[in-house]
Amino acid sequence: MCYDISVNLRRQLKEAMRVNDETIIAEINAKIDKLETPRHFHTSGFSHPEILVYTNENPAVPVLSQWGLIPHWSKSEKDAKKFWNNTLNARGETVFDKPSFSDSAKFKRCLIYVDGFFEHHHLGGNTYPFLIQRKDRKMTCLGGIWSEWVNKETGEVLNTFSIITTKGNDAFSIIHNNPKMTQPRMPLVLHGESEDEWLHLDAEDKLDRERINELMTAYPSDDFEYVPVGKLRGKDAVGNSEYVLGKMHYPELWLTLNELSAID
Repeated sequence: MCYDISVNLRRQLKEAMRVNDETIIAEINAKIDKLETPRHFHTSGFSHPEILVYTNENPAVPVLSQWGLIPHWSKSEKDAKKFWNNTLNARGETVFDKPSFSDSAKFKRCLIYVDGFFEHHHLGGNTYPFLIQRKDRKMTCLGGIWSEWVNKETGEVLNTFSIITTKGNDAFSIIHNNPKMTQPRMPLVLHGESEDEWLHLDAEDKLDRERINELMTAYPSDDFEYVPVGKLRGKDAVGNSEYVLGKMHYPELWLTLNELSAID
């Protein structure tokens, strides 16, 4: 699963996909200026942060979108908010079948660039967060779906998104060992040509649909580092601080770290 990310909106705008139009850049920066938190060292999907996503409708220009997809057919604000905590992630294996996701999977796919993301490891009744980020420190591109919902009560247009998840890779088979899960999961990571494919393939075309399904597979472990960090939740949580990215030493994780090193 993917409920926790690290993301800098300024970096999303500057490094993910460059916008050459200075007017558009100024407009997006003005919107970022109005946000309470433009730099998320750590943020949880359950707080529904606004971040930049790149959509298939205009891949060159990012739009502010809230995490937690609201289907376009939601009738009221009350109904819409019922979806939020249940649509942070969308399983790739069923994304075309679920009513909440199917329209977006066919017609509204997006890219979400993050500095890193977090997953929790379970050991001895405790959980230990790991920060996963690229070894080269470039941004990680996650595949997602988005929706545009109109609040009929206020006329407000709300953009929302969900992160696609897939079966976990070898490293996630070690880290993401939640006893409640039948198999390890990880977010859909895209790179290079697969980013453009994710945005532009036609899901109503049989061959394109097959290719989309091929893209929704585990990304190899080799490009990433897996670092134990401080608590993300509860009374010991570090909060939205750069210290949340610092490596923590948990002696009890020695075997887990050895297993990860063997993969790396």
